Amino acid sequence: MPPFDDLQLGFFSDPPTTASVPTPGASSANGAIADIAGQTASTPVADDTRQVRGRTALRARTAVLFSRLQDMGLRGVDQLVLMRTRTVMVSLIGRALRVHEGYAEAPESVLRAIVAFAIARNKAERLAAREVILAHDVDRTPVARRQEPARPGDPALITQLTEAHRQLNARWFGGALKSVPLRLSGKMATRLGHYDPGSRHLPPEIVMSRTHIAKHGWREAMHTLLHEMVHQWQHETGRPVDHGPEFRNKAREVGITPAARRDVTPLERQRQRLAGA
Repeated sequence: MPPFDDLQLGFFSDPPTTASVPTPGASSANGAIADIAGQTASTPVADDTRQVRGRTALRARTAVLFSRLQDMGLRGVDQLVLMRTRTVMVSLIGRALRVHEGYAEAPESVLRAIVAFAIARNKAERLAAREVILAHDVDRTPVARRQEPARPGDPALITQLTEAHRQLNARWFGGALKSVPLRLSGKMATRLGHYDPGSRHLPPEIVMSRTHIAKHGWREAMHTLLHEMVHQWQHETGRPVDHGPEFRNKAREVGITPAARRDVTPLERQRQRLAGA
């Protein structure tokens, strides 16, 4: 075992409720590294129907969080598990990263600390990440999503996207998908869009890259919107929100390709990044 003896090892006092997302083709991992101990999680819901809905939402949040952590540099991890436990906040066991469900709504600085904890090369780096992770109160009710300031033209564009969602829903999904809020973001560097399945406290939403729409045009924006609507379909029908075989089959059915990433940063910022490489 690595010499992280001052970080408490996790022992579950009762069976944890979990949802996991493995990397395709990854093998199961054994062994134990250090865990981060923390606070008490919420009590599981007793009603069977609510439990099923809760597990579906948890799987969706797991897939979304795994993708975000990978975007932030997470490497060497084959599986992410979201947990509801009484003792463990974050742990790394072999190549499986276990994270308390409460961190699914954590701000970017905390998520980056989780990545730093997982890929730390020494005890000092892991302890520094630990401080940031434990400073976040996972039991508090999440605040509303941070909204970017609206830009001129945003309301009209969102109206167009909302109508496009309605039309695409009618054409490709038989009108079965729910109406969800659509939002524009100027902070996506490679992602063209994003489906957020929401949580107990926040409704689902679709976020579209403002730069992507301006740079690549409406036709490609509709391709991206359909991509996110396939994720919405996965979530609402109880499927894993991922890019697995079911996603690829549905994508072909609606006439899109699975890819939803490309560099959409302004050219000058791309040049600066390359110059600093």
